[in-house]
Amino acid sequence: MAQAKINGIDIEYEVHGPDNGAPLLLIMGLGSQLTRWAPAFYEKLLARGFRVIRYDNRDVGLSQKFTGAPTVESVVGAMMQGKRPDIPYTLDDMAADAVGLLDHLGIQRAHVAGASMGGMIGQLVAADYPERVLSFTAIFTSTGNPAVPPAKPEAMAVLTTRAPDPAEDMEAYLDHAIRNAYTIGSPGYPFDEQVARERLRADALRSYFPTGAGRHLAAVIANGDRRAKLPKIKAPVVVLHGDADPLVSVEGGKDLAANIAGAELRIIAGMGHDLPPGLYDTLIDAISRAVERASVNA
Repeated sequence: MAQAKINGIDIEYEVHGPDNGAPLLLIMGLGSQLTRWAPAFYEKLLARGFRVIRYDNRDVGLSQKFTGAPTVESVVGAMMQGKRPDIPYTLDDMAADAVGLLDHLGIQRAHVAGASMGGMIGQLVAADYPERVLSFTAIFTSTGNPAVPPAKPEAMAVLTTRAPDPAEDMEAYLDHAIRNAYTIGSPGYPFDEQVARERLRADALRSYFPTGAGRHLAAVIANGDRRAKLPKIKAPVVVLHGDADPLVSVEGGKDLAANIAGAELRIIAGMGHDLPPGLYDTLIDAISRAVERASVNA
C-alpha cells in the first residue's frame, strides 16, 4: 500500500507484479474501494505477465475525502436549466487522477480496465489522453446516453439507500449489504454469501464513508452524455456486459460499443453488476483480447 499526491489530493494505490510487466490500470466503480478487485482476480492477471495497479478513487477507501452533499435532484435540476451543477469534483477530475497516478509511477502508456463508473472514467482517459492508453476494457458501463433504459428501481435503490452504520451495528450493515449484492448480482453464477459477508466486513473496517458515494453519483450524472467524445478513442476496446445487469442495462454496453470505432462487444449470459469468481477468467480473457489487439496495432 502507498499514497501519492495526485492533482493536489492523496490517492491510495497498490502495485502488484514485476516492473517489466505490461502495466494494467484497474479503475473501480461508484463508492467501491480498490479491494473490489479481489486478490484472486489480479493474481490471475499477474500469472499472465501483467503489472497490476489498483487504487482508491478520490472520496473512497483510503484516498482523500471531500465534503458537500449534492443531491440527484439538484444536479439534474441545474443541468435542465443549462447551468453547471454545484459539485466538488467531476468525472474529468477523476480521469485526471488516473493519468496523474500513471505519471507518479513513471508509466507513459498503460492498458486500462474500468468497471461501472470506473468504465466511465476509463472512457474519458482513453478519449482525452489517447497517447496514454494502450487498450481499454469497459466492464458493465455505458455512454450516458439518456435514451438507454435506466436502472431498475430496486437496483437504483442500492446506490441511494443509506445502510446502517457498521460502527453501530455491523451485522445489520452486513445484512443490508448482502441484500444489495443479491439485487445487482449475477444470477447465472454462484454467490457465496459467507465469503461475500467477510469481504464486506473487511471493506467496512478498512473504510466506511457513504457520503463519498453520493458525490460519485453526482459526478456521474453531471458528466452527462459522453458519445461526442468517444470517436477520440484510438486504442483497441473490448466492451464486456452482462445480459442480466439490473443497474446498467446491457443496452448501455451495446451503445458504448456502437459509438467506438472497432470496439468488440462481448455479452455474457447470466452476468449482472458484479465480479463473481466464476467470471474471473471471462474478464481476464476480455482484457487479454484488448491487449492482443493493441499488440497487433503497435
